[in-house]
Formats: sequence, C-alpha cells, structure tokens
Amino acid sequence: MNKFQFCLIFIALCAGTAFGQKTLQSVYTGLGEKDCKAAKTEGDSYRGTCPGVGGYKLELLEGDLRQTINVIAPNGTKSELDLWSVVSGGFSSVGQKAEWRVSGAGKTAKPQALIVRFNASENPEDSTKITSYLVVVKISGNSACISEIVKPSADQNQKARAAADAAGGKPCRASE
Repeated sequence: MNKFQFCLIFIALCAGTAFGQKTLQSVYTGLGEKDCKAAKTEGDSYRGTCPGVGGYKLELLEGDLRQTINVIAPNGTKSELDLWSVVSGGFSSVGQKAEWRVSGAGKTAKPQALIVRFNASENPEDSTKITSYLVVVKISGNSACISEIVKPSADQNQKARAAADAAGGKPCRASE
C-alpha cells in the first residue's frame, strides 16, 4: 500500500465516523390536549402529563394565560424549564409538538435534547402580535435545562436542530 492509498483510507475512515460525533435523529411527541393526561385543573390553571421518549415525560403547566413545560426524567426527577421567566413573561402557549433529538432508535433511543415552540405575546399595544421562539433544552442524565432560544427567522428550524445537536457542550440559560 502506498502513501496515497493510506491517506485515502484514513480520510474515508475519519469522514465516516464524523470524528466521533453522534448522528442525532428527530422523534416527535404531542403536547396537545388529546395527547396529555390532565393531572390537575383548578380555576384557570392546568397541569398535564404528556408523552416523551426514552422514559422521559413532559409536564405541561398553564396559569394566568401562560404556559411552561417541565421535563420529567425516567427516575422521576423534575426539571422546571420556567419558560415564562427564561424566554418571555408575556401571555404564552407552547406548540402542539415536541421534537426530541435522540441517539439510537426505537426502544434504545436516548434523548440528548428537546426542541419546543414557545409563542409569546410581547406587545402590550397589540396582544395578537405573537413572537414564535424555538426553545432548545439540553438533556443530561436526569436533568434538563434551556441551552438556547432561537428567534424567528427563515431558517429557524435548522438553527434550532443545530443548537440541539450541540447542546451537550452549552451552559444552561438563567432567567432574564
């Protein structure tokens, strides 16, 4: 084998493994009323448990015309995302679907990150004007936190997936 052949084989092997990076896939679960099981409703507040992936669940909370999500790990540990403080304090709602970025497939799927849409009314002069954010949640073992907030743009979905795929190396965002 000459040096040229050796170099070609080496480059092919490195490119094929993407230098050790995992390829993540998307799995979607519902956050709508038909998808979640109501756990508590009193007055204008709501608490429901929604399906997840890999043993994780999502808890949807609503109060005072605002929504947020908690991530519940397989061991029962609850991570409060506090969307109404970290993203926006305006009237808000979450999207109808959660996008889980997972390694593996089927029963071996392991969530690495989560993407949820967060729609917020931030204009006190016109509450019908909505800003639609994509919130990237880093999942590490039994904890989860917001690592990125992607503002509206033509390539918002692609930016959110790229941020989710890199979330493991990002710090958690604090309330603003």
